[in-house]
Amino acid sequence: MTATLERPRAEPMLDGEQSGTENFLVKLFAVVPLLALAAAVPIAWGWGLGWTDLGLALGFYLLTGLGVTIGFHRYFTHGAFKANRGLRIALAVAGSMAMQGPVIGWVADHRRHHAYADREGDPHSPWRYGTSAGALAKGFWHAHMGWLFDREKTNAKRFAPDLLDDADLARIDRLFPVLTVATLLTPALLGGLLTLSWTGALTAFFWAGLVRVAVLHHVTWSVNSLCHLIGDRPFAARDKSANFWPLALASMGESWHNSHHADPTGARHGVRRGQLDISARVIWVFEKLGWATDVRWPRPERLARKLARQ
Repeated sequence: MTATLERPRAEPMLDGEQSGTENFLVKLFAVVPLLALAAAVPIAWGWGLGWTDLGLALGFYLLTGLGVTIGFHRYFTHGAFKANRGLRIALAVAGSMAMQGPVIGWVADHRRHHAYADREGDPHSPWRYGTSAGALAKGFWHAHMGWLFDREKTNAKRFAPDLLDDADLARIDRLFPVLTVATLLTPALLGGLLTLSWTGALTAFFWAGLVRVAVLHHVTWSVNSLCHLIGDRPFAARDKSANFWPLALASMGESWHNSHHADPTGARHGVRRGQLDISARVIWVFEKLGWATDVRWPRPERLARKLARQ
């Protein structure tokens, strides 16, 4: 798949506003897992956290997280490699189960972010309101999750026409509500079967469903917020993207954000020695299996030019 960042200027940047129902559902999907995360510590302290819950939570975190980092981001948004039909569908389904929105809307928003990074038009720049302490605090909230509550909709016809023309992706995009139910209830089903108890189903729903979704939400949103505010900037970029190493493991390599903005179509973001990038290693496995081809691995000469220009 070849990424198309924008259509000609004839297409407007925005496509109206979310309906009241759409806006309510966005808030519901963002807030309910967050409430579960807030309740997690006292619940874990007293009862309700077992090895089955931890295993299911980690497994679904990796599955859905890689669906976002490899699928939604590096493949569908930036075309870092080509995938066969089976892998393309699997990545779209896994990413959708992260509950971060349907695949086409997610990609359109992110391509718009790159087209206008930290400038007017960027949907989630923390520099939106200025550089004072108060403005940056407000900007951090906006970049982290406040932008999700805005009613404006990115025009997919301009930013993701290739995905709109893909029948498989259009179908998966429409199935997002079904996949949302599946990502919450499948861990509960497995927890109940593995423990042969309703309690096991309930705790798996809480930990591997709600808490797992909330943690992945905030790791992803931290790339939008923290990784445009603090960290190292070894490569020249048109924006304020930064590499923030504390998030590298949880984000599966996405927090090497300055490296990514310097070379957006690269399949590996952790381009320097010792920079952990789980997503890139999984793409490497896909390549060895023949499921992924034409992988755009970073080229040393291109990276050297980026360093030189800084």
